[in-house]
Amino acid sequence: MRPIYDTWNLNYKSIFGAVKQGETCNFSIRLPKNINLDFPPVLVLFRTGFKERFLNMELMEETDEDRVYTTSYTARYSDVHYYYFSYTSGGIRHYIKKINCHEGNIDFGDLFQLTVYAKDYETPDFLKGGVMYQIFPDRFCKSGKVHENVPKDRVIRDDWGGTPLYKPDENGHVWNNDYFGGDFAGIQSKLGYLKDLGVTCIYLNPIFESHENHRYNTADYMKADPLLGTNDEFEELCTEAKKYGISVILDGVFSHTGADSVYFNKFNRYENKGAYNSKDSEYYEWYSFINYPNEYEAWWGIDTLPNVWENNENYTEFICGEEGVLSYWLSKGAAGYRLDVADELPDQFLNNLRKCVKNYSKDKIVIGEVWEDASSKESYGVKRRYLLGDQLDSVMNYPFREAIINYVKGGNVKYFIYSVMTIIENYPKPTVDVLMNFVSTHDIERAINRLGGENCDDKSKDWMAEKYLNEHQYNQGKNLLKAAMALMFFLPGVPSIYYGDEAGLQGYKDPFNRRCYPWGNEDKELIEFVSELSRVRKSIPNMKYGRTYFTLNDNEIVDERVISFTRQGDTDAIVFVNRSGDDIVLENIDKLMPRFKDFDKMYGEFENNSVTIKPYGYTIISAKFTG
Repeated sequence: MRPIYDTWNLNYKSIFGAVKQGETCNFSIRLPKNINLDFPPVLVLFRTGFKERFLNMELMEETDEDRVYTTSYTARYSDVHYYYFSYTSGGIRHYIKKINCHEGNIDFGDLFQLTVYAKDYETPDFLKGGVMYQIFPDRFCKSGKVHENVPKDRVIRDDWGGTPLYKPDENGHVWNNDYFGGDFAGIQSKLGYLKDLGVTCIYLNPIFESHENHRYNTADYMKADPLLGTNDEFEELCTEAKKYGISVILDGVFSHTGADSVYFNKFNRYENKGAYNSKDSEYYEWYSFINYPNEYEAWWGIDTLPNVWENNENYTEFICGEEGVLSYWLSKGAAGYRLDVADELPDQFLNNLRKCVKNYSKDKIVIGEVWEDASSKESYGVKRRYLLGDQLDSVMNYPFREAIINYVKGGNVKYFIYSVMTIIENYPKPTVDVLMNFVSTHDIERAINRLGGENCDDKSKDWMAEKYLNEHQYNQGKNLLKAAMALMFFLPGVPSIYYGDEAGLQGYKDPFNRRCYPWGNEDKELIEFVSELSRVRKSIPNMKYGRTYFTLNDNEIVDERVISFTRQGDTDAIVFVNRSGDDIVLENIDKLMPRFKDFDKMYGEFENNSVTIKPYGYTIISAKFTG
């Protein structure tokens, strides 16, 4: 039986996914003929906080089994809209709502979502089709260069690769003040390695002067941390990276500063008056004191991270002004920003931030840290507008990460498809093309540990500190990581490699996921696998813009162990990824995929109308879509 409504099928919704302001989208439903209507059905559509609109539907087609009713809607306002269908039969009103990710049924389910984005919303081209590489600066590469003006209270480690300090002092405070000495010059020395890996963009965790090794407690926004190098050395890094076709994105931490900073100066490190020192300080109004000076609002209650009022006029000007922080580092060569805890940055500040970055250059990018579906996100009681055209270009794609990890560990294939397609459907296409896809970051355990090791959620820091995978666990984690990486590289968006993942670097949760890159002890075979992923991805133009549809598993499951999806283009690229340890052969591919013809090999094994996918590997073929 044909569905009543299906958002993935262009016969039901004429534009897949989000629509641009001013575009007209047609909506069609199929009602069984045995339903006697009192009136024609209606499409009911609304935005949060606004009244419902009722759009009458007209009979457009009639078959032996059903009647097709259609209406159109021209999107006027950039916003997230919700909709459903309604009809009356025998005096009783019925509703057609969502029963799964994309299909509708009678009197059952949730509301459908329609994202409408600004007509002039575009995202930078430099990231599209590329590969990102995330670096935690202190732990990637140490040049050995002697740096000046390094504070004397830092613990400088000489055991590269040692376990990061994590135990609290006698007062229960963890100082995070041990440094392994990774620096700008070290990163610069490895640009050739990154180029060979296929990297086109480096994302650096915070580089501003800070007095903890993670540097999320900014001490001076206008100064690079002295242990990394000088501002000019950062500029030199950007200049040299550009010669390799690599751009550099910075981490912007703007919801809070450090207590040990020029602006707050709780520990009197700096000569000037900070907000903690005097109410006459030029920075006093940035913060919210409850009982001056020792009680103040702090990020998650951590008193070393006092919150700022982002919309304070002086603070906004300091960050977003013509001569502010954002413009300064862009002038030094930064290609844009990843925004820490974007949920905690108010709309007005995000609007100002984007305006500043785009006024500098429309080709600079703004990426937000959002852990959920960013199109429907609410934070602190506010419906967020991240992806409608006036705030973010992209977000960290945690929903893809969870879907990938769960699937390769044996999860349900339908859950994977629904998780991926929900994001693709809800996000504007310009956002989808630059989504930051990953399987590991500095905030979560490394994927190889999640895939091959024990669950660490209930484990202590002491357990995580020296817990390494045994040989069997490592091999299992490595194999599943290959399959996960293949999905990350070929799904829409931009793959982001967390430094060391490609080398087999292990680590459970913070700070053990931030160990030093294992130079001299890399897993060379894994590095070559990731490099090959980059080469294959770059060779297929569809990976830059091509939309995705799942081709094997959307209706009837062929094999749970194999995911197959297309990246559309003049000729579609069809990707097969195998999560199992077995060779999988799919015979009679033309019958398995009757909507395609003219199959040909692109990568892997394809002959005699059969696709072979190696264990934990991938195969890619081309084909013409016939409709």
